[in-house]
Amino acid sequence: MTISEKVAYIKGLAEGMKIDESTNEGKITLAILGVLGDIAEELEEIDEELDELAEVLSDLEEQVEELEEEIYGEDFDDYETDGDDLYEITCRNCENTVAVDMSMLEGGTVNCPNCGEKIEFDIDFVIGDDIDDIDEIEEEKEDNKNEE
Repeated sequence: MTISEKVAYIKGLAEGMKIDESTNEGKITLAILGVLGDIAEELEEIDEELDELAEVLSDLEEQVEELEEEIYGEDFDDYETDGDDLYEITCRNCENTVAVDMSMLEGGTVNCPNCGEKIEFDIDFVIGDDIDDIDEIEEEKEDNKNEE
C-alpha cells in the first residue's frame, strides 16, 4: 500500500467517524489529514522525478560505456583496476597526470595517454612497502640518466 493509499484510507476512516468540523479537535484532525494528503502527493511527485533521474543516469552510463568501447576498444576492462590503490605520476613531456596501479608499476613503463610519451620509472622496492611518491622515483630515474 502506498503512502497516498494509506492517507486516503485514514481520510475514509475520519469521514466514517463523522468528525465534527465545528469542534477544535475536529478542525485539527481534518487539518492534519489535509497536510498528510499534501505530503503524500509531494512524495509521489518526488518518486516520479527520481525515477526519471534514474532513467537519465542509466542512459548516461550506457553512453559512457559506448564511448569507452569506442576510445579504448572492446578490451576496456583490461584498463580497469580490481580495487588496488592507484598512484599518480606526471608525464615530463606534457605534464599530464597519469593514474597507475601496482600491476602497471611492475611493468616499469607506462605510455602517457595524452601525448604518447613513454614514462619510465624504476621500482627497486619490496612489493608491499608503501610508495610515498612515484614522482620521486621517476625523478631519480631521470637524474640517473643525466649522470650517465
